[in-house]
Amino acid sequence: MARFMELATIQSVLSRTGAAMRRREFIKAIAGLAAGWPLAANAQQPMPVIGFVRSTTAAASADLVTAMLEGLRETGYVVGQNVAIEYRWMEGRDDRVRAAVDELVHRPVNVLIAANNAVIIAAKAANPTIPIVFITGDDPVKLGYVQNLARPGGNITGVSFFAGALGGKQMELLRELVPKAKSIGMLVNPKSPAATSQISDAQTAARTLGLELHVERASSVADFDRAFATLSQQRVDALIFGGDALFTGERDRLVALATRHALPSIYVVRQFVVAGGLMSYAASFRDASRQAGVYVGRILKGAKPADMPVMLPAKFELIINMKTARTLGIDVPLYMQQRADEVIE
Repeated sequence: MARFMELATIQSVLSRTGAAMRRREFIKAIAGLAAGWPLAANAQQPMPVIGFVRSTTAAASADLVTAMLEGLRETGYVVGQNVAIEYRWMEGRDDRVRAAVDELVHRPVNVLIAANNAVIIAAKAANPTIPIVFITGDDPVKLGYVQNLARPGGNITGVSFFAGALGGKQMELLRELVPKAKSIGMLVNPKSPAATSQISDAQTAARTLGLELHVERASSVADFDRAFATLSQQRVDALIFGGDALFTGERDRLVALATRHALPSIYVVRQFVVAGGLMSYAASFRDASRQAGVYVGRILKGAKPADMPVMLPAKFELIINMKTARTLGIDVPLYMQQRADEVIE
């Protein structure tokens, strides 16, 4: 708008003076206007850009994104006003993750959100300087993402809700709900860097509770039917899921399979129970996502990831779907209903 006003002033000069005078005044006006343009351009700094990569579809991560945007707003950033986001959704194709991360790094973005383990690994390998904020359900020190929780070091920090370390508690809850269970199935993604620790945690819990554990592996949607068929042949009484973005992204399909095989199941995030799963127990995935947004905002304001402690969960949620329990013929004890953070009818 300022440039249009200045051009209007030039036109006014040309209309009021003679040809020679007009020529001299025109040259002076253009010189003054040109000198001011770089200052105006510098004053309008481009808004920072956040890169966001996750292995699921956009629809499967809608809750995560909503919570992350809330965290950004808490620090004063609103998408479209003073910050932009470029999303990359892998739709279950982890073989595309590295290319997506490299693309954003070379753009470059100001901060990169790595929203599951496959993306975190690719982001760490891609660039040692662009700030990275991760969201993971596993131990970031054990997996080598950070040096320690208090002072992560390097260009990376984030939020962990330790879903992978909750197998013991989840198995206890499943045993309470299905007290006659003797054999428990477990589904894990063998491509997950946390798969080994998830299985070990579940095996320890099973031995403690005197249960038999059958582990089935699924690294793609194509493996799901086979895995459930095997678990059914092994006559497992209930099922526990390892935490993984593949499973979260395909939660409707997995819940349908558990229902078809009449397997009481416990999951790692609330969204499974909303989709019709029996029960979940874990830290609030939504709160972890919101905190990631807060961390991104702080980094955009100048904070250094190396100095920002990895955030750990402050609250764990037990969610029970009563309709699914009735379908499976399970009588949920009143004390469990009262203990639950949410009961879905």
